[in-house]
Amino acid sequence: MPASTYDYDIVVIGGGHAGIEAALASARMGCRTALLTMSVDMVGAMSCNPAIGGVAKGQIVREIDALGGEMGRCIDATGIQFRMLNRAKGPAMHSPRAQADKKAYQFRMKRVVEETEGLSLRQEVVEGIEVKGSAKCQGASDKAAGESLVLENLPLETCLHVRVRGGAFYRAKAVIITTGTFLHAIMHTGEAKTPG
Repeated sequence: MPASTYDYDIVVIGGGHAGIEAALASARMGCRTALLTMSVDMVGAMSCNPAIGGVAKGQIVREIDALGGEMGRCIDATGIQFRMLNRAKGPAMHSPRAQADKKAYQFRMKRVVEETEGLSLRQEVVEGIEVKGSAKCQGASDKAAGESLVLENLPLETCLHVRVRGGAFYRAKAVIITTGTFLHAIMHTGEAKTPG
């Protein structure tokens, strides 16, 4: 039996903050987008520190917000404490920070992803990415052919195949990998090391 193939303009791998923003931006630009994550129940989950903002991360959040991103809106809606950090220092060091209700933030972000037109949330484990240059990418629309959306140094007829567990493929003109810092992580508990 041949493997299933799904056609999209853009495939985003990873359902954390970066993956969500990339997938939302792609879908809002009119590209048919697949957001692949190992667990659809964990899309938008925050780490042990549910803070958005601060001197460094706050700058990135403001940039995302200026580009129409969702993170700032979500923290505004789900924040439980808002503070201005470094008030004793000069104005260059002042920085807003918000603490979120972790679950409310996660559930709101997931709802936004699920309700965005042109964005498909899929629970998959990615096992590889194959570059197929011999055939035109059948499923991609012209939206993915713009210079800003095509991977550098690949001819326009190149198609990327994202292979997932079970043998299915997601075909696209571009793949955005946003797996973050947890890929191939090792958890240390005393002397024991646990992969994952």
